[in-house]
Amino acid sequence: MSRLTAGPQRCSGRVEVLLGGSWFTVCDADFDQQDAEVVCRELSCGIPVEVLGSAAFGRGEVQVWTEELQCRGNESEIYFCPTSSSLKHSTCSHYSDVGLICSGHTGARLVNGPDSCSGRVELQYLSDWGTVCAVGWDMRAADVLCAQLDCGSAVAVVEVDWFGEGSGHIWADVFDCWGKETHLSQCNISSWSRAACSHKHDAGVICNGSSVAFHEGRVRLFGGSECQGEVEIYFRQDWRRVLLDSWSLSEASVLCRQLGCGSVLNYRSSPSTTGHKHICVTGFSCSGSEAHLGNCSSAQPVNCSSGEQLYITCSGIFNPALSSIRLVGSGGDCAGRLEVFHSGSWGTVCDDSWDIEDAQVVCRQLQCGVALSTHIPAWFGPGTGSIWLNEVECEGNETSLWNCRFQLCEEGECGHQEDVGVVCSEYKEIRLTEGCVGNLEVFYNGTWGNVCHNQMDEETVNMVCRELNCGRRGSVSNTEARVKSAPNWMDYLKCRKHDSNLWQCPSSPWGENRCDNGDEVARITCTDEGKSLRTQEKCSSFPSQKHCSKHWSLRLSGGEGSCSGRLEVYHNATWGSVCDDQWNIRNAQVVCRQLGCGSALSADRNVSSGPGEGTIWLNRVKCRGDEIHLWDCHHSLKKHTDCSPAGVTCAGQRGVLTFQLPVSTHYTFLPVLRPDNFYL
Repeated sequence: MSRLTAGPQRCSGRVEVLLGGSWFTVCDADFDQQDAEVVCRELSCGIPVEVLGSAAFGRGEVQVWTEELQCRGNESEIYFCPTSSSLKHSTCSHYSDVGLICSGHTGARLVNGPDSCSGRVELQYLSDWGTVCAVGWDMRAADVLCAQLDCGSAVAVVEVDWFGEGSGHIWADVFDCWGKETHLSQCNISSWSRAACSHKHDAGVICNGSSVAFHEGRVRLFGGSECQGEVEIYFRQDWRRVLLDSWSLSEASVLCRQLGCGSVLNYRSSPSTTGHKHICVTGFSCSGSEAHLGNCSSAQPVNCSSGEQLYITCSGIFNPALSSIRLVGSGGDCAGRLEVFHSGSWGTVCDDSWDIEDAQVVCRQLQCGVALSTHIPAWFGPGTGSIWLNEVECEGNETSLWNCRFQLCEEGECGHQEDVGVVCSEYKEIRLTEGCVGNLEVFYNGTWGNVCHNQMDEETVNMVCRELNCGRRGSVSNTEARVKSAPNWMDYLKCRKHDSNLWQCPSSPWGENRCDNGDEVARITCTDEGKSLRTQEKCSSFPSQKHCSKHWSLRLSGGEGSCSGRLEVYHNATWGSVCDDQWNIRNAQVVCRQLGCGSALSADRNVSSGPGEGTIWLNRVKCRGDEIHLWDCHHSLKKHTDCSPAGVTCAGQRGVLTFQLPVSTHYTFLPVLRPDNFYL
């Protein structure tokens, strides 16, 4: 743990670290930029602005730490940084106490708007003002800023087209707010590379206390209904009609989107053209993907008598401010069937025209990283009720699905067998490899990986067991029996009493670990009233509905190694086989993926009997081949006596495993043999 003391505000001061229950100052001799980045990150103070030596914030009164920090700069806390064991700083005194200034901001303003409650976001540190990047700015942060400026709540987050480009500093801060804070300094602050943004992406905010509700570019429909009528635009301080002459489907699509009225049905000449003789507007030119007519090329005023005026009909009310999206059916927030909220109810999205660019926007809007795959159709099961959207077409760089082109789905146009599914890189899941006993593994960024045992305590173990519905307590040991080619995803996992799920527990950053010899991982045994448990039921955490599925443990037995042999599932406290009726390579592919055994080489039928075969539990398994778990496939679960066991041969017994890393680059790991008799 670290802190900054004796500074003018919470994000600057003398650096002190907590070690063994006591606070120490740090010598300035080898405190560098990487160490400073970790301190600022741990304190939610953004990024380092300046490292100051020679007791710039006064001499401390606690002991001077004699060791040297050796942070890499990507750690989440000082606790995870390596240290030197040398005594080279044993003569260091409080005259050399290091100080640090982080980019925690002291002021905020909205500029270049019509008033102080709308404009380009600028934040102040000391005497310097700078902008923030729109990609790292969301409605929750905007709500906090509006409250901080006494401007009410946020109406919209807009990009540079609205309020122009700033100049000078671009603060590389991302504010992780709940939306209820009263000041941005109360939000968690992280940072990204300055190179990732330029002034072409400066964020803007419109608060509901602003007069921008009647600012240039606002549109309305007159003489019809909420989504049908003569088009009027607020232009040069007055409402003006729009001429039909330069209008096309692209401009009409943008207008309907801006009104929150879905897609365009038709546009034509206004029936009341002759009665309107004031100034009109013409000259709009849009690509069709813009969110607002203000993002299209500039319009010009003309006399209304020079042409026909525009009348438009949109498909219906679809207000992005009142419309949410979610992913359901996976047990996590970052993978599942895509659903959107419209007209008071949740509905699905049809897969017509759906592609990876559309999925990227969904993952970005949900703050779930990048899209690993887009699964269609109905990969996470068919939905129920309405199918709201169809023909979604995103460029891939939009910040919200509602900035993309789409159509409201007509009745009978799609069925729930075409429901879109998405998997994002931040989708996370946990399992024990033998049901309620076994190695603790997490699914992250598209692959299963290990959890190291370092500092794992009873509170953490109990959290794992509760989350898997495997009782309320358990025990942990370390083991070297693991999938050698799988990554070590987590280390120093340590839950606290107030954590409600495993992902709230502190840990080292993803992929950063100190597993002893790279091998010793956590093995957990869950118990309930003294009895060991072997199966569990996994349910999603969505508040409005509950998705549950039995998570059977799988193993391959009777083969050469743990990646080939007869397929067995653990059900009703006994191991049993799978019937080979309809067994094919797509089913085998899912099994190999779930077991971390690479790709499937063959789907084996009529596998010879052997010890432990017992009951045949599953029949008529039918997978598409891209499922994460066998239980995601169609199947019949009951005892069978009239068929032969199915088997699988996976490439993993030759040890090649490919998985995706956060930069969307594929790496192939060299062959490593897995230990025999180890199963998942």
